[in-house]
Amino acid sequence: MPQRRQIALATLVQPNGTHLASWLAPEAKPDAGPDINWYRRIAQLAEKGKFDLFFIADTPAVRTEHLKIWSHGPVFMNVLEPVTLLSAVAGATTHIGLGATVSTSFSEPYNVARMFASLDHITGGRAAWNVVTSANDFAARNFGHAKLPPHGERYARAQEFVEVVQQLWDSWEDDAWIYDREEKLSFVPEKLHPVAHEGKHFRVHGGLNIARSPQGHPVIIQAGASDTGKELAAATAEVVFGTAATVKGAVEFYKDLKGRMAKYGRHPDTLKVLGGITCIVGDTAEAAEAKNRELQEMLHPAVGVARVSQDLEVDLSDLPLDEPVPAHRIPAASNHHQAYFAEIAGMVRDGLTLRQIAQRYNRSKTTLCGTAEQIADVMEEWMEAGACDGFMVTFPVLPTCLTDFVEKVVPELQRRGLYRQDYTGTTLREHLGLPRPVNRHVAGGASAAAE
Repeated sequence: MPQRRQIALATLVQPNGTHLASWLAPEAKPDAGPDINWYRRIAQLAEKGKFDLFFIADTPAVRTEHLKIWSHGPVFMNVLEPVTLLSAVAGATTHIGLGATVSTSFSEPYNVARMFASLDHITGGRAAWNVVTSANDFAARNFGHAKLPPHGERYARAQEFVEVVQQLWDSWEDDAWIYDREEKLSFVPEKLHPVAHEGKHFRVHGGLNIARSPQGHPVIIQAGASDTGKELAAATAEVVFGTAATVKGAVEFYKDLKGRMAKYGRHPDTLKVLGGITCIVGDTAEAAEAKNRELQEMLHPAVGVARVSQDLEVDLSDLPLDEPVPAHRIPAASNHHQAYFAEIAGMVRDGLTLRQIAQRYNRSKTTLCGTAEQIADVMEEWMEAGACDGFMVTFPVLPTCLTDFVEKVVPELQRRGLYRQDYTGTTLREHLGLPRPVNRHVAGGASAAAE
């Protein structure tokens, strides 16, 4: 009997969980944000479940407006810088991949290339970089701008940014450092290839001061759902977080994205699409639904409205909670998260009340409330339909929802032959079945392939 296609699993971790009311749950640790030991325990729990990737989202900003509202739901308000965080988590784990968000809009290629090459060395080949262009004006103001540049400009900069980072990761050939005591020779000079980049956004002349990392290139993650974002992903990404909330939408996204790769000389198997799901496991479906309702009831209404307002890019706080949102309040276009914007706009056009939108909006993730068997059924359905290569799983409350998933859903997926019994490699690329990039300066490398 042929082996079934294996599910890849990643989890996005935020303090106490991804639900805006998670910090209010009885089992929560409200001050988890800067507590590195909390993150280590969560990473170890995910590693126990044989997850491919432990992922930290980030924004280089704190909200400075409507603080009374955000004090009821302090998302991204008291958190550690993610690469520093993962460097500390690395020593508490041995196999699970460690990924972090760093923005191309407010960083320089050299800094990012060096940080993630270092993280790849520290972890023994488990590092991943989530490439984002940032999606809020709070971040822009931290770096001297009144607002974000237009969407297209941010992605043009990101495209060049990634190209430069990849060149820097290839500064040294794999066997450049030889440490020959007899010849008193530490490295082979001819195997350093300085970058000489002159582009619209960056001028870089130099190279990394660290050997090529265990994975060659740390794994590149993206989550862009706009047409521009999908083009960037098709050209450069190796993992993409899908944003469709239905099987049909996910299949369309999967085919569209992978269909764009050939023009960049890439094989579809070199990119893994992970569908976004939120999981609450219960002994019965009713018990799981009850957990979800409890969380929704704990959410302060103003926080839910504020998040919807942020992603729709218009203030809705003046509207009554229990009346439909007028369609004319939808802006003409989005400059931030286009997929999230479209999701909210769709609910407005469907006539939902503001309260209903605030409670249902989940940033394009499917919320699965059910037994382990029911959740595994949905995951299996998505895989068989060709909707994804695996899942980015978020858990409303940590550690309890992750514990339930590891102890109940993972064994069910293993029983069905859909998920690994144990890790068979040591690097993130090995977990995901992704090739290790050949240095562009060696025969058959990236530059040769591009030509």
